[in-house]
Amino acid sequence: MILQFGAGNFLRAFVDLFAAQLNRDPSTAVGPVIVVQSTGIERAEAINKANGRYHVAIQGFQDGEVVDQTELVDSIERALHAGTQWNEILEVAADPALKLIVSNTTEAGLALDERDTEPLDPPHSFPAKLLSALLARHKAGGSPLRIVPCELIENNGDRLRELVLEQAQRWSVDPEIEAWLRDSCSWVNNLVDRIVPGPPKDHPLLESDPLLLSAEPFAFWAIQTEGDFEFDHPAVVKAPDITPYYLRKVRILNGLHTALASHAPGLGIATVRECVEHPEVGPWLQRLLDEEIVPILEGRVDDPAGFGKVTLDRFRNPFLDHQLSSIALNHESKVRVRLLPSYEDYRSKFGRDPEILGKLMRDAGLA
Repeated sequence: MILQFGAGNFLRAFVDLFAAQLNRDPSTAVGPVIVVQSTGIERAEAINKANGRYHVAIQGFQDGEVVDQTELVDSIERALHAGTQWNEILEVAADPALKLIVSNTTEAGLALDERDTEPLDPPHSFPAKLLSALLARHKAGGSPLRIVPCELIENNGDRLRELVLEQAQRWSVDPEIEAWLRDSCSWVNNLVDRIVPGPPKDHPLLESDPLLLSAEPFAFWAIQTEGDFEFDHPAVVKAPDITPYYLRKVRILNGLHTALASHAPGLGIATVRECVEHPEVGPWLQRLLDEEIVPILEGRVDDPAGFGKVTLDRFRNPFLDHQLSSIALNHESKVRVRLLPSYEDYRSKFGRDPEILGKLMRDAGLA
């Protein structure tokens, strides 16, 4: 059994879809998912009305071909609303069948709330809710759990553990229980990667399935562990250190996005797909990838050239209109994180300025 904090599109087209796929084979089954919705109640009600069943349209471009297929997700047993069903959530947390807690409360969810000065039903912040659930499990004599926060921050498992332990201090939790939280429960650093834009624009199930989602074919879940992980899924990669996967994603996927947001708008281009199809921008982007980014990642990350090829396929997705204007938000800080380190690495490795990165940095006033 899996307890999931978050009822949003991403987890439903990622964790819940994986669970449905694995549950079809008894040898890989991970069990049912119990979903917790904390903000609002409408999504939980919709999930329960559909008996936890909905579809995901896998749509995109992969291996040189357009992909458009639909999968049934039937892994969700029920959805609970934190504001009105907190005691039921605590009962799930104490259930001996529970093995795993996953979450995606957005990066903003990984923060404490000053109102949580004492245990409430329910607490306000996600870390306090999680602490309350874990305390209920410990009180019931339950085994330690694996906690996998899918929020997109580096070292997300470590960060969530710090917050839960800080909240435990606020609540004056017994030191022995605090040690159980810190040392016995497993807080998993992980990296998720899949674009889930929401419902498809056009699909035969749009009218009959109110929970219908679309997702790109690419899916990747890096799990920092030296042992087993419940999800034996093709999208899952296990490694003792997942830092190189963060590096690869930031420098290639995010770096190319930010480079396009710098270069393409002046040419009247609005979307990422238009960029890769453009007679000038497409080759420019390929050169940036092949000649300036991949060479400084070789030997540091797994198959940067292969990941770069997959990334450009993702950019070509005919079902997705990824606006450059959205990528351009907080552009200056993104340039410093996603492009400037590659520029500096290139200069350090080759002793000269990279042509494309050099111009981008000069335009940004960083070189």
